[in-house]
Amino acid sequence: MKALGWELDYKKFRVWLTDKFSITRAYIFLGNIPKYSNLYAHLQECGYTLIFKEVVYDGEGKAKGNCDADLVLKTVQEHYENGYDNAVIVSSDGDYASLIIFLMSKNKLKAILSPANEKKCSVLLKRTGAKISYINNQRSNIELA
Repeated sequence: MKALGWELDYKKFRVWLTDKFSITRAYIFLGNIPKYSNLYAHLQECGYTLIFKEVVYDGEGKAKGNCDADLVLKTVQEHYENGYDNAVIVSSDGDYASLIIFLMSKNKLKAILSPANEKKCSVLLKRTGAKISYINNQRSNIELA
């Protein structure tokens, strides 16, 4: 949310997800970078399940931990192996359009929550026809104080 001019309170966000959408499991997919171990511990204390992706570094030393395929695979795997009532996907990335279409076809999509503003949310997600809610509209409920 820093791009929108404010910082997300992960604990408030986890509570809001539970209250608003009855979320029982909240996964965060991210690259594992040792210097962020305190953040990872905090996220786990807030009730998130972390799924780590191995990080590689580009020629300029910038970390890359692309987690798109991991999120898609975990969502589909959970659907077929364990089942769930509904999924809430937090993303503005058009790479997830096919996942959104899959979830809609199985009547498993509860919500898409976009951390970007409406202009920056992918047109590919918008074309799925799924309702997209913008996290910025919940700022007063989930902003870090």
